[in-house]
Amino acid sequence: MMPLLRTTLLASTLLVGPASLGLTGSAFAMEQVNFPSRDGTLLTGWLAKPAGAGPFPTVVAMHGCAGLWTRSGRMNARETDWSQRLNAAGYAVLLPDSFRPRGLSSLCNDRDRALTPAGRTKDAFGASDWLAQQPFVAAGRPSLIGWSNGGSTVLRVAGDAAAAGAGGFRKVIAFYPGCRVILQRGWSAKVPTTILQGLADDWTPAAPCQELAQRGGAQFAGFAGAYHDFDHPDLPLRERNAAFSQRPDGKVTIGTNPEARQQAISAVMAILAAP
Repeated sequence: MMPLLRTTLLASTLLVGPASLGLTGSAFAMEQVNFPSRDGTLLTGWLAKPAGAGPFPTVVAMHGCAGLWTRSGRMNARETDWSQRLNAAGYAVLLPDSFRPRGLSSLCNDRDRALTPAGRTKDAFGASDWLAQQPFVAAGRPSLIGWSNGGSTVLRVAGDAAAAGAGGFRKVIAFYPGCRVILQRGWSAKVPTTILQGLADDWTPAAPCQELAQRGGAQFAGFAGAYHDFDHPDLPLRERNAAFSQRPDGKVTIGTNPEARQQAISAVMAILAAP
């Protein structure tokens, strides 16, 4: 394992306003930190902490195939929305950027990807290693959340025996992951794992994930009429081109489903709060 680096809080902070999140209250700041992935890559992460000195329970959050940033240079609304919600509930949140430190932006249209979910597991473990050294972190392992490509990543973490040990994770929550590949590999959850999936998803279909949960000892929650990105705070339903589409025209449907989103928010908070 690579030696851990000391915290590096850079002069720049990311100020995230509530208007973009559909929340009330003042803007909150995310601090930029650096830490090594277990593959040796020096990663950038964004850390959001509740008010006060802590210690806080923590969540590591893994972005999807579009990366952590929009083309205009703003952090994606889904990640900022969840970060502020988790902060309000008392959790510190660390979002590793798996792409920019490796010279990547979006992989959503690439079938031959330079970085796979299996490779990104080392980033998640590196984030946990770094958190274990921080004085604001409460005792015990962090929880782990991921979306889409990040959801596929966290499922692979959950199936790794290391997830249950020091430097691992307490609970794993995967939003709309791709499950076909690991279903064929005899996956089983080594820590409590929940998959949250839109039943109408035509990018990462629900059926393989439901079967994976049944075989591998995970929980599965399916949301009727919900597509990919259903928990996004404000993404109008639309179609886009994407690699690994389940449709013959190569398109996928993405967008917010308000009812499923609210149900998922409640489910995540309950999962994290449970012993």
